[in-house]
Amino acid sequence: MVAGAQLSVTDLRRAARHPVDFPVIGEHRQLGDVHLHIVNISAHGFMIEGSTGMSRGERITIRLPEIGRIEAHMIWSTEDRAGFQFERILRLDDFMALIDTMQPNPRLRRSR
Repeated sequence: MVAGAQLSVTDLRRAARHPVDFPVIGEHRQLGDVHLHIVNISAHGFMIEGSTGMSRGERITIRLPEIGRIEAHMIWSTEDRAGFQFERILRLDDFMALIDTMQPNPRLRRSR
């Protein structure tokens, strides 16, 4: 038997996603500042709309309210969307505070 969590990308995709409309500037090692538009977020990662000039597996550092700086890597992309996985899972209380800040309209928030 293998010890520890062995989560695959498909397991992580089951996490509840919260719709947001949040512009952020990411820091990329080669591209410098990259403007991103986050359209949904979970405790495991986020999805953006728009082109980034990045490829799958590349890393970016962003600054989120309540969380601060966090690194994420691109796990998938299409022409106009991309999904990123955080370097670590966000704590529930921090994530709830993040959602309250990023999604000020309470009608758009998922029930808790």
